[in-house]
Amino acid sequence: MITTWHWLTLAVVLLILEVLGTSGFLLGIAVAAFGMSGIVALELLPEWQHQLLVFSLLSVVFTLVYWKVFRGFNDKSAEPLLNDRAAQLIGRRLVLEETLVGGQGRIRVGDTLWKAEADDELEAGAKVEIFGSEGMTLKIRSIA
Repeated sequence: MITTWHWLTLAVVLLILEVLGTSGFLLGIAVAAFGMSGIVALELLPEWQHQLLVFSLLSVVFTLVYWKVFRGFNDKSAEPLLNDRAAQLIGRRLVLEETLVGGQGRIRVGDTLWKAEADDELEAGAKVEIFGSEGMTLKIRSIA
């Protein structure tokens, strides 16, 4: 027979494993185990076969609820471009130090050299604006 303590132990073990880095996958299952401990404590499901069936169903339900309701919360950020240096540079205006031959070359932004692409050849000394990025390549265009 599976007791309340078995379900509580399972829930705590699942939470410990979650802390070790399963990215939310075990949260729904841990909540289901906590729920089962309450159901068993109230003696609503005395037989282990029924307990496992209800636990399986609760695990699926709570996991789906987590993925639908709470998963997106973790992806929101006050600084979405924090780790995208190239995207942070969009809108900056600078003067080219080197000619972009065939629209390909390098530009200096601060103390960093970046690979740059333009639609056409740009001469050194031209004023340009960064309007996009593709990976670590900056897309630039000439401005008047």
